Amino acid sequence: MLVIDMRGRRKYKWGAGFILIVMMLGMALAPAQLTGRNYLVSMVTKTFKLVPIYSVDVPDKRIAISFDATWGTENTQRLLDILDKHQVKTTFFLVNIWLEKYPDVARTISERGHEIGMHSATHPHFSQLSEAQMEKELRDNFQMIRDITGQEPVLFRPPYGDYNNNVIRTVDRLGFKTIQWSVDSLDWKDLSAAQIQERILTKIKPGDIVLFHNAGKYTPDALDPLLTTLKQQGYQVVPISELLLTGDYYIDYAGVQRKK
Repeated sequence: MLVIDMRGRRKYKWGAGFILIVMMLGMALAPAQLTGRNYLVSMVTKTFKLVPIYSVDVPDKRIAISFDATWGTENTQRLLDILDKHQVKTTFFLVNIWLEKYPDVARTISERGHEIGMHSATHPHFSQLSEAQMEKELRDNFQMIRDITGQEPVLFRPPYGDYNNNVIRTVDRLGFKTIQWSVDSLDWKDLSAAQIQERILTKIKPGDIVLFHNAGKYTPDALDPLLTTLKQQGYQVVPISELLLTGDYYIDYAGVQRKK
């Protein structure tokens, strides 16, 4: 509502009806954690939370399986053999501190037809870095992956899954896509093979991105029967880049990539 004060200056005064409308829109459109008054403040200050891609809204039963490589390599050859056995290609996110120790393994992963994604140079918490520091981490990681494997990665997974708006904006500005996961195997906790399988099979749905680690203790034991069961259930496993949508899309509050 426009109000003119005694000095002739224009002032805007929010009436109760306007505030109610804004709050109703906030409850309808906001993420689950931002409703009511909190989201009203968010709308007024224009501080919207950006999110990476956790999963993809797909019309079929495609999913992606990914492996983060930050320590060890003793299980990697066996994982590659299992993936070959099932004729499955996946995405490996590699960090420079791992690449420096195992360049030959990184080349083998690429030569076996798997997609390489970035996972930073030194594996820091990205939300604690300046924009310049983030850019250096990404550029150094990109360069080492390209030098060792020949691939030019476009996907980035933040270490520890740690991100904020500045992380998303910086990654986007450099032309990369920030990727999380929607199903966590928790293989790094040394769950048994049976526990890993049960955890994934009870959660999996079309468009999901599954997180594994190349050095998970029981990951190979879980992966072989898991891929058999997924195939029996009609799922097709593809690299993350083949799961992602192209053209006009948006990422909803839950991190689901959807067509506009």
